Amino acid sequence: MIDVLIAGGGYVGLSLAVSLKKSAPHLDVLVADGAPEGAWKKDERASAVALAAERMLDILGVWSAIAPEAEPILKMVITDSKAADPVRPVFLTFEGDGGEGRPFAHMVPNTALVGALRDACADLGVAIRQSTMVESFQSSDHAVAVTLGGGEELEARLLVACDGVRSKLREAAGIKVVEFDYGQSGIVTTVEHERPHNGTAEEHFLPAGPFATLPLKNNRSSLVWTERTFDAERLVKGDDFLFQEELERRFGHKLGHLKVVGGRRAFPLGLTLAREFVAPRLALAGDAAHGIHPISGQGLNLGFKDVAALAETIVEADRLGLDIGSLAVLERYQTWRRFDTFRMGVTTDVLNRLFSNDIIPVRIARDVGLGLVDRLPPLKNFFIRQAAGTAGRSDPRLLAGEPI
Repeated sequence: MIDVLIAGGGYVGLSLAVSLKKSAPHLDVLVADGAPEGAWKKDERASAVALAAERMLDILGVWSAIAPEAEPILKMVITDSKAADPVRPVFLTFEGDGGEGRPFAHMVPNTALVGALRDACADLGVAIRQSTMVESFQSSDHAVAVTLGGGEELEARLLVACDGVRSKLREAAGIKVVEFDYGQSGIVTTVEHERPHNGTAEEHFLPAGPFATLPLKNNRSSLVWTERTFDAERLVKGDDFLFQEELERRFGHKLGHLKVVGGRRAFPLGLTLAREFVAPRLALAGDAAHGIHPISGQGLNLGFKDVAALAETIVEADRLGLDIGSLAVLERYQTWRRFDTFRMGVTTDVLNRLFSNDIIPVRIARDVGLGLVDRLPPLKNFFIRQAAGTAGRSDPRLLAGEPI
C-alpha cells in the first residue's frame, strides 16, 4: 500500500512529495502526473516566489538549483491611469527587503522551478508516473482505492488532489465551490527591452484590469496583462503588429525598444474557492483548493502555503502513530489553511473590482488611498511583509525555513 498518492505533477504536487520524503524518508510517495513526458519544459511562464516560499525551497534543498535563474524583485511601483494618458503618476512604491536582507520576492521561470523539484524527487526516490491520470477513487475506513488511467488499481492511505482549478477529484468527492467568472483573461508573454529594469516590477491599474511587468534575467520582463476576455482573445489571435502596438501603449518606452520573445497565451480569470479542503482520505492543495485573480501575484505562494501546512500535518501525525488519511488528522490542515485562503480570495476580488473600472469617484478615492499608504512607512512595511509571506504568526515551519 502507498502512503501518499499525489495527483498532479506541477510545483504543488512535486514540492509536497519532496517535503514528505525529506521529513519522513520511510513514507512511500507516488506522483501521478497526467501531463505528457517533457510537457513542463514547454512552459514559458514565470512566477513570483515570495521570501517565505524561498525559505521553504531552500530547506528542501532545491533553491540553490533555482537561484541562478531567479531575478530578485527590489522595487514595486504602482500607477493608476488610462492606457492613453501621456503621464502615469506613481501613487505607491514599495522598496526594501522582506527580512534578513533578502528581497521580498524573486521571479522564477516555471521550467527552473519544476525542473529542480523533479530532480529532487529523483534523488529522494519519489516515483513519478508520467501521462497517468487518477480516473476514480473510493474511500474506506482504512484506505483509498484508486484507479489510474489504463485500469491499474492501487491502494493508498491518503490521496492528495493537486490537479488544478478544474479538479476532477474535487468534483468526484462532491466538494462544492464558490465560483465567479470575472469576464477577464490574463495574457502572459515575455518581452525583451534595450535598457535594464533594475529589478523593478510595475503594476499599472488600467480600466480593463492590471498590466503587470515583472523582472527577469537578461533585460527581459514577464507580462501579466489583464483584458476583457473578448479583447484578450482578439489580441492573442491577432497579427504581431497589432499586438506590438497595443503592448507599447501599455508598457511605454522607458526601457527602450520592446521585442516579444515568448509565445503569447490568454488564461480565463475567475475566483474559485473550495468549500471544504478535505474529505475522507482526500486533501485538496494548490489550485484544486483555490483559484484567485493574479492582481496580487500570490497564487503560487498560496499553493506553497498549502504544501507546508499539509506536509507538517502528515509528518507529525505519522510520528505520533496516527492514521495520516483520517478525517480527524486532515481537519488540522483544513483549519490551518481555509480561513487564510478565503481571506486572500476576498482581498483579490475586492482589489480587482476596485481597480478594474473607470468610475471617476472610485478612481479619486483609490488614488487618495494609495497616496496615504505611500506616506505611512509602518503600513508600507506591513504590505511588504505580506508580499514576502512573512507576516503570519502561526505559519508552518517550512515557510520559516525550519525543518519539520
